[in-house]
Amino acid sequence: MITKLGPKGGMETGHEYFQYSCMNGVIRVLRPPTFFHDARGEYVEIFNEAQFPGDAPRFVCDDISVSRKGALRGIHGDEKTWKLVTCLAGAFYLVVVCHDVTSKMYGQHAAFTLNAVNRLQVLIPPKWGNGHLALEDGTIFFYKQSQAYDRAGQFTLYWNNPALGIHWPMKPTIISARDDNPEARLNA
Repeated sequence: MITKLGPKGGMETGHEYFQYSCMNGVIRVLRPPTFFHDARGEYVEIFNEAQFPGDAPRFVCDDISVSRKGALRGIHGDEKTWKLVTCLAGAFYLVVVCHDVTSKMYGQHAAFTLNAVNRLQVLIPPKWGNGHLALEDGTIFFYKQSQAYDRAGQFTLYWNNPALGIHWPMKPTIISARDDNPEARLNA
């Protein structure tokens, strides 16, 4: 998708820098398009279409979840939705898992710590599931989606599946029944 390389292996488009994670297709945005700090506080532009390459996904809806420390949400995904994820408050540990059975990376994952200070963003392609663990009370997970939410079209992967080998930074204390189902296997 994004192919123009910038300094140090990142992808550069205008004033924005992107960097592939260790997983092909998952992109970490190194900083938001606009960030300004003065005596009043901060101004942050989370998304600017002009800063993304021409072949970037078009986003159609924005969502947030607010979580208490220890809450785990996911791992969910679908076959068609791009997501641009960032943290507005608090901190979370984000895990993305390849669920594309045609990919050599099927079942592999990458992890990132996002918080309101580092302002990192992660662009997650279709066929990748994502889950996050809130590291602080009042954590706000914000994401843009390229498709409207379709619960029936989603897959769920068990967050603690040994085949995935995910090492969470703390043990989750709050998990929904949907997400804490060991039957949600990788090959489902």
